[in-house]
Amino acid sequence: MTSSTKVIVVGAGPAGLMAAGQAALGGCEVVVLERMPRPARKLAITGKGRCNLTNTAEIRDFIAHFGPGGRFLRQAFARFFNTELIAFFEDNGVPLVTERGGRVFPKSSSALDIVDALVAWARHCGAHIRTGARVEEILVRDGRVSGLVVDGKRLPCSTLVLATGGASYPRTGSTGDGYRFATNLGHRVVTTRPALVPLLSEGGQAERMAGLALRNVRVRLTIDGKKRRDDFGEMEFTKNGITGPVVLTMSGEAVDALEAGQAVGVAIDLKPALDDPKLDKRLLRDFAERGKEPLSSVMRGLLPGPLVPVCLESVNLPGERLANAVTAKERRRLRTWLKNFCLDVTGHAPVDEAIVTAGGVDTREVDPKSMASKLVDGLHITGELLDLQGDTGGYNLQAAFSTGWLAGRAIAERSS
Repeated sequence: MTSSTKVIVVGAGPAGLMAAGQAALGGCEVVVLERMPRPARKLAITGKGRCNLTNTAEIRDFIAHFGPGGRFLRQAFARFFNTELIAFFEDNGVPLVTERGGRVFPKSSSALDIVDALVAWARHCGAHIRTGARVEEILVRDGRVSGLVVDGKRLPCSTLVLATGGASYPRTGSTGDGYRFATNLGHRVVTTRPALVPLLSEGGQAERMAGLALRNVRVRLTIDGKKRRDDFGEMEFTKNGITGPVVLTMSGEAVDALEAGQAVGVAIDLKPALDDPKLDKRLLRDFAERGKEPLSSVMRGLLPGPLVPVCLESVNLPGERLANAVTAKERRRLRTWLKNFCLDVTGHAPVDEAIVTAGGVDTREVDPKSMASKLVDGLHITGELLDLQGDTGGYNLQAAFSTGWLAGRAIAERSS
């Protein structure tokens, strides 16, 4: 790095590397500063190591997965969206597959293939990646970026891209430094908190079912006793709570409610395909056909094994009771539980276990057409640093790639 360096990207994640490559393609001299020993550490572990890099949803549906703030992404998605991202990786030697729910993964199921292709592409474009570089301060002169302090040394630059990620998974380098930099530069940072995070539940029920995954269930989130959200899909029990796609998607609202002191719960419909009359017929049929078997055995035809004792204890029915001895009143209790298995949510996992960080730089202070700061000339802010958080399913990574691409293109276009 020399005094002639013009564009510096802080953070070698999906947004930073995409921005660096696009700016370099436009003829800019680009240096990427990454504090970790290797680039894209967090990208390498996304999707449990498989990397769900985008989703095939249309733009309108895609934006809806970010809530009201998703409108900010319309400009970025209009220029670089899922079809372009899919083509980008396939052109760079990574075959992709689309799975249930429109989720897109590398065919190899290895996130490292995505990392390797992205890093190689950025370098091929001309970007220089320096690892083990700790940025301490961003320098501004007369309202414009003038340089940085890196490992105690001043480094001049005219353009800077902040792509440091959020505060989740700090061991991968996402330590929240970007929020501090943005605040010091005068930007408003919406309170950060964990999002897409496991929820905790006391009472021991979850621990008894730890490791049990449920598919095709409907989960309702309640806040102060009122239904707030209703989603269908997969969930999993942990030793101290619940996780999985459906739970993670609603966790942001749960976290906000918990921090506001509100009562939070989830109600699980274990038989969403059967309404009450149909479920009653199913129970009557099973109890008649297997009437001389113990109830605990018959219920295994309706529920995974670990759920059976929890169910029977909750409805106060002994497992040794013969199925043909179950009364109509007891059968009603069973139906109610199967359609409304309730857990109290008492907390959430810490931010270092969250997939993304909610909150961040107020998007009203960022130009959606270029990701340029409206407060500091020469500054661009991308990816998870922005106050944007989407559902699980590839939405957040697409936002990172798109905002990084747009920032890099805007820099290249301005310098040409």
